[in-house]
Amino acid sequence: MTTVYSISELAQEFKVTPRTIRFYEEKGLLSPGRKGSVRVFSSADRIRLKLILRGKLIGFSLDESRDIIDLYEPETTNNRQLESLLDKISEKQLQLEQQKKEINTMLKDLKKTEAICLSALSQR
Repeated sequence: MTTVYSISELAQEFKVTPRTIRFYEEKGLLSPGRKGSVRVFSSADRIRLKLILRGKLIGFSLDESRDIIDLYEPETTNNRQLESLLDKISEKQLQLEQQKKEINTMLKDLKKTEAICLSALSQR
């Protein structure tokens, strides 16, 4: 017997709202079946949801997560998927390092401006 999950079970397990899960379904990231009018999610959908949320935690867009998840081939070593994931991780690290430099520059500029303002106020 195949294990299936309701939307509320997945929402509770992953601490997201049912609306979030429906959003991922609308975006084509999840493909639940139906039992009458009720959505039923497979173990594969559960794993996809877990990977989507993990990707979100490390800053991947939904499209980036989809691209990586779609490379999964159960009967292979998944080297293509892993290499793609490593490329995305490198890209994200470079992007974050650049943002970090920009933030540090902005913080220095704010401190200089703050010092100028404080100096101007103390001379009055």
